[in-house]
Amino acid sequence: MEYVYSALVLHAAGKKVDEAGLANILKAAGAKVDEARVKAMVAALEGVNIDEAIKGAAVPVAAAPAAAAAQAKPEEKKEEKKVEEEEKEEEALAGLGALFG
Repeated sequence: MEYVYSALVLHAAGKKVDEAGLANILKAAGAKVDEARVKAMVAALEGVNIDEAIKGAAVPVAAAPAAAAAQAKPEEKKEEKKVEEEEKEEEALAGLGALFG
């Protein structure tokens, strides 16, 4: 991820995303620089409009709360089912205990 972040920093600063720039940012951050990964990142970003990629990846702010609410409902149901299953197991074990009592 640090390679992606370095590329975004260069882009935000209006600099060209190149091998030297990426390596310099990583070194300044105290990260170990892997030259092969630097070259791969520069090659992967060649011809990519970073501004358009960011816009395409951004989630609209109004959709975020709705998505979070939709995700919360299934989790609540799972928790309810888990509690019910645990109760059934406890009842079954209590019944078995009477056999050996």
